[in-house]
Amino acid sequence: MRSLVNLHGGSVLAQSAGLGLGSEFVIRLPLGLDHPPEAQRSAVQSPGHRSQPAPRRRVLIVDDNADAARMLSALLETFGYSTQVASDGPSALAVAPRFKPDVALLDIGLPVMDGYELARRLRRTEFAAATRLVAITGYGQASDRRNSRDAGFEEHLVKPVNVDVLLKVLSRLDEDGETTG
Repeated sequence: MRSLVNLHGGSVLAQSAGLGLGSEFVIRLPLGLDHPPEAQRSAVQSPGHRSQPAPRRRVLIVDDNADAARMLSALLETFGYSTQVASDGPSALAVAPRFKPDVALLDIGLPVMDGYELARRLRRTEFAAATRLVAITGYGQASDRRNSRDAGFEEHLVKPVNVDVLLKVLSRLDEDGETTG
């Protein structure tokens, strides 16, 4: 969260009066009304990334945390990606044939069917056979990474995902020339 807020020129403050007395979290973001959209996009651009927006790649985001999925979607759209969000495996399987994602960012701990099973099912479809799969998950053990690889994921990122790392992974997947674009 902090890295996303920082990318937008904001700040995060957390404070508590003590154990059992609750906590207060304050997120401050600039309005940005005096900047045209293109200037806002370049202001958010991370160091080391191309200065122009990414090509209009299609990214499917599957996460049962609706707020996190929407925030990730908005962030990626800021960088020029076209996104679609689903909250579970069956929803993703329903959306994917129409959306035809170039990349799918899948949470592993999904309800109904986990991300491993979703990846295997996507791999068996004609429309998503070339889709690049990236696990974005809280599971980071060596066995989790092995399970991701076995299920067909190209990358395994552990939450909270660093925005710079995610953008580098997406950029590298774009440069590999294996997305359907």
